[in-house]
Amino acid sequence: MWLYVLKRIALAIAIVAIAVTLLFIMIRAVPGDPAAVLLGPRATPEMIAQLHEHMGLDKPFIIQIATFFGGLLHGDLGFDVFSGRPVADIVFEQLPYTIGLISISIFWAVITGVPLGCYVAMRRNSLIDQVAGIVTVATIAIPSFVVAVYALLIFAVTLRWLPAIGVGNGVWDGLVHLILPAFSIGLGWVGYISRLVRTSMLEIVGENHIRMARSFGIAEWRIVMRYALPLAILPTVTILGVGIAWLLSSAVFIEVVFARPGIGALVVNAVNSRNYPIVMGTVLVTTFLIVTATTLSDLVNAFLDPRTRETL
Repeated sequence: MWLYVLKRIALAIAIVAIAVTLLFIMIRAVPGDPAAVLLGPRATPEMIAQLHEHMGLDKPFIIQIATFFGGLLHGDLGFDVFSGRPVADIVFEQLPYTIGLISISIFWAVITGVPLGCYVAMRRNSLIDQVAGIVTVATIAIPSFVVAVYALLIFAVTLRWLPAIGVGNGVWDGLVHLILPAFSIGLGWVGYISRLVRTSMLEIVGENHIRMARSFGIAEWRIVMRYALPLAILPTVTILGVGIAWLLSSAVFIEVVFARPGIGALVVNAVNSRNYPIVMGTVLVTTFLIVTATTLSDLVNAFLDPRTRETL
């Protein structure tokens, strides 16, 4: 197990390095001069050249990327070209809002989708299975930003049950402000997780060890929870790890709709203003989150099913 962990960590580090390099190249390829945007239309060529030198844009590309990686080794993500503040401070000020939103979204999707998937799997082809199938597929098909707009109009504007925008003050108020955004992101995942768990459960309950457990007279709920669910949950764990990227992209739209601070709103503003240090810092942190999530999901799968340790 420890050898598998070390191999998976080494692979994660390599993935982060390759991803950051590719992102660095793509960001530099975006049209527009950040120095000209920062200084405005009245900037002289001398002023632009001076800012290029200050930002390191006058150096060869290899020197720029080597300098960037050298800063990463010391925890330096650069400085914001507008405020002069460290990029790390700006990014980590916004990061908790996005992590909180994604965590609550995943939490309610899992505690709803997993029991629902198990329940309908045990009642295969029944009326409730058919109804649940139609509803869950419909929730998967609806984009999160469409759910957000209608949830905002219904529960915040029309019924006035929940707040529309912002993050609130205090823990309880903050949780109340998270209900609509988390509902908007997690609704599609409820359907996706329930369908995935149902499919896995139907495959697992037909295996020999489940039939043997039933022949011994073990209660059905105990068979499901003790023998079937730990194996049926493996694809869900993998999908959740990979789905962090999708959740982060959904958070961009949700944070805009509900006027919430976070990584999504930060990177959108940075791209529009050609603020390269903020874009690189934000993308680097989100890349690290995605790679960390996929690594953790692989480790959880390896712990639950030792056979997966042989795949690396």
